[in-house]
Amino acid sequence: MDKHSVVLDDVFHALADPTRRAVLERLGRGAATVSELAEPFDMALPSFMKHIGVLERSRLIVSRKTGRVRTCALDRDRLIAAERWFGEQHRLWQSRYDNLDTLLASIKGDDDEA
Repeated sequence: MDKHSVVLDDVFHALADPTRRAVLERLGRGAATVSELAEPFDMALPSFMKHIGVLERSRLIVSRKTGRVRTCALDRDRLIAAERWFGEQHRLWQSRYDNLDTLLASIKGDDDEA
């Protein structure tokens, strides 16, 4: 398995959870403390910290601790890798659809001539 696949596996695993996606959406507006990120969720802080851990291990976020306050920020590089993969998939499928359109048009043209 190549490194690119491992990166995408980590990213998609992290994005598979709605809590983690909501955290990433919030961090898209700027850095926030763990307390600020956890506030909208009805879960204990240790449970929420597991989500933060998944996001950090996938390198979608980075955090720094100052005293007792941990601040998180979005690391866009991994999201760019996922976006690039989606772009590749889009181009692949668009090409297939274009080929199908061409085939269907030629079949329709053959039917019109008969």
